[in-house]
Amino acid sequence: MADPVFQRIQSEIDANPVMLYMKGNAMFPQCGFSARVVQILTHVGVPFQTANVLEDPALRDGVKAFSNWPTIPQLYVKGELVGGCDIVTEMFQSGELETLLAEKGVTVSA
Repeated sequence: MADPVFQRIQSEIDANPVMLYMKGNAMFPQCGFSARVVQILTHVGVPFQTANVLEDPALRDGVKAFSNWPTIPQLYVKGELVGGCDIVTEMFQSGELETLLAEKGVTVSA
């Protein structure tokens, strides 16, 4: 994997058990979908890292190519793509998100 953007993404998802690629950041989300995923993760009480794709066009395109997923935000848990806003919202509402986090060994404080 020679692509520096792919290497950055791989190292970020390896280093952070819960990694969110989003528009804006956790304090100032810059799109409603990103804001909703931040709200869900905060509500569940899971620590997470974010990367702002708006600050880096190469990252914005690269994360879509890396995951083969066309939209932002993208949530990774333990290196695995969970999905975007709709999937994360559905998983949260059904209780699957907490189950996934527990199965992956991610501590939640909720």
